[in-house]
Amino acid sequence: MAKRLLVAYSLWALGGPLGLHHIYLGRDSHALLWMLTLGGFGAGWLWDFWHIPSWVATANGVGVARDRGGTVPALSPLRLAGQVMVGTYFGLVAALGLPWVPVLLAQPLAVGLGVQLVSSVGDQTAEARSVLATAFLASLLFQGRVLAVLPVSLAASVAAQQHRRYKPRGTPLPRLPARLYHLGLACLAFAAPLACRGLCGAAGVVGTLLALPRAATELLLLPLRAIRLLAETLGLASDPPPQPPTTGFRARSWSQRRQWAYEVLGLPAGAPAEDVHRSYRELVKVWHPDHNRQRAEEAERRFIELQEAYEELGGPRRAAGG
Repeated sequence: MAKRLLVAYSLWALGGPLGLHHIYLGRDSHALLWMLTLGGFGAGWLWDFWHIPSWVATANGVGVARDRGGTVPALSPLRLAGQVMVGTYFGLVAALGLPWVPVLLAQPLAVGLGVQLVSSVGDQTAEARSVLATAFLASLLFQGRVLAVLPVSLAASVAAQQHRRYKPRGTPLPRLPARLYHLGLACLAFAAPLACRGLCGAAGVVGTLLALPRAATELLLLPLRAIRLLAETLGLASDPPPQPPTTGFRARSWSQRRQWAYEVLGLPAGAPAEDVHRSYRELVKVWHPDHNRQRAEEAERRFIELQEAYEELGGPRRAAGG
């Protein structure tokens, strides 16, 4: 069916950033590129205005060479710049949307697919294996760093230019439903990781919003707490100031303290001074904080308890008297 210029311009005006005019003219690679970049970041959509007449003529078979004789397309600086830009864009999207995938896998694959997509726009294409292989090798060279997407994209773009060729003529396009199905799958594969990452970010924002009422309440109660603290400081409050936590040692009576001290040292009540001194030296070696860095908090607590228990039982005096 012949393509009409008016229809192409109408689709360009209504859905140009989504590539509707390219779908109408059978330029699916160009349409997918426009869908994923919103019309070449806006600039490409405006650029299309001047090229629609020639694309309509090509779609209708007017002025198209039938046999290119295996010639290689001319080098296009504009296509090369587009390959570098889109490859970098795809690599950054992969780093943002696929943080759980190894960088050495996600980044070069995304960059290579972006470069290959630009290479397939219009009547040209490139050898996908060479483009992807170059992207993976360059990513290994830069050890998959996020900032390496630009040199990786540049290397893949150079490889695409070296292996550029014309698409074969006479290949019939699939039916429109099949083409739309493939375009939809490609857009879903591109957008799904970003949507997942966006939902995770939205969940964090919702959690922050839910915490706002509590934060507002704390802010409103802040003057009252400041007044109470001032009253406690001046001795006007009825409640005594809170006491610092203790080890459970000084709050006991004299007999309870001695019984607790023997228990800490692992001795029966009334053990001689020699046993107290010997048990203290052995346990201090075991629970010294320098020897228990993996459980430093527990070791420090036990070490302090041993010091207090030893002092309660008259440690140095009893050892000297013995």
